[in-house]
Amino acid sequence: MRVVVIGGGVAGAAAALALRRTGADVTVYEAHADPAGDVGSFVSLASNGLRGLDALGCLEPIRDAGVDVPRQRMWSAGGRLLGDVPRGRRSSDTLHSVTLMRGRLVGALRAAATRAGARITTRETLTAVTETADGVTAEFASGHRDTADLLVAADGIWSTVRGILDPATPTPEYAGLYAISGVSSSIDGDTGVFNMTFARNGAFIHVTAPNGEVWWSAQIADPTEPDRRGVTDAEWLRRTADLYRAEAMPSTVIAATTHLHPPVIMHAVDPVPTWHTGRIVLVGDAAHPVGAGQGASMAIEDALVLARSLRDSATIGDALTRYESERRPRIVKLLGTAEDNRGAKKAGPARRRLQALAMRVFIPLVYERATAWLYAYIPPAP
Repeated sequence: MRVVVIGGGVAGAAAALALRRTGADVTVYEAHADPAGDVGSFVSLASNGLRGLDALGCLEPIRDAGVDVPRQRMWSAGGRLLGDVPRGRRSSDTLHSVTLMRGRLVGALRAAATRAGARITTRETLTAVTETADGVTAEFASGHRDTADLLVAADGIWSTVRGILDPATPTPEYAGLYAISGVSSSIDGDTGVFNMTFARNGAFIHVTAPNGEVWWSAQIADPTEPDRRGVTDAEWLRRTADLYRAEAMPSTVIAATTHLHPPVIMHAVDPVPTWHTGRIVLVGDAAHPVGAGQGASMAIEDALVLARSLRDSATIGDALTRYESERRPRIVKLLGTAEDNRGAKKAGPARRRLQALAMRVFIPLVYERATAWLYAYIPPAP
């Protein structure tokens, strides 16, 4: 079977690797020159995503590229500890959550896919897709065309293929949050703890790496999407420091910043009704931008389920139907969790105080049972 994958990020590289392990002939087309470069900021992988990487045979290099994060501590704006729980796993899981730069995750997946025999072509921007009963043809801005039995759209939240599949599909909308992230010099703190402070102007996350660096991200609540044009790093840092000046630990971390990443404007998409046709299928953020620290893990799960469905089904159409029927219920449940998370990060003063009271009860009594369905997932082997 010949497969064209559109997009060479986490979802596209994972799909290429999974499909190669079933024997498919795979070519990945990526619009950017180097999707494995300094792309975005930090990304977390929970135990379910790490088990997916293990099934793909590339767990260890990705763990080596990041920081092992076994614990998560949640703090009130005033610095009171609200809870201390296993990070991205059940307490019985031996796989600890990993935090790393998105570019390093993409690079490791692309390297594994290339070693497995996938071809990755960069600087090719998709412009059109034509589907027939016999195959699908992708056309690119360069004039290049490629024909395959199946097209896998892994082209992210702003997916071109999603709009081609269904012109009435929902479009991304500003989610009321944007993120400023960076690296700070060493401060006192436990290594490998994912600290989340529910601050007055949005959640603040920081992790101390083994080398003493502090990786941080301020997820700032703002009803108006910020204009990034002409804003320097120094100005972003000044604005962020001002927003978190009332919280002791976030202020200390921000003041020690040595490097800032480009700002990320967060968007959300209403549930996408059409995930596939007879020979085209959406995976990752193209199908379901989920947030909740699970975007990369869900993309890896998608890749494995799609590969298994194609391997075990009589026709491509049957496989795509099977893929959607297995993945959609899990994604729908996670979308509810993601919306709750965004709401908690955008809470005003009164709601934030109520949340803090509720979390002090909920976290020790209910948290692990409430999240077990997410972290206990065992992905299929391709």
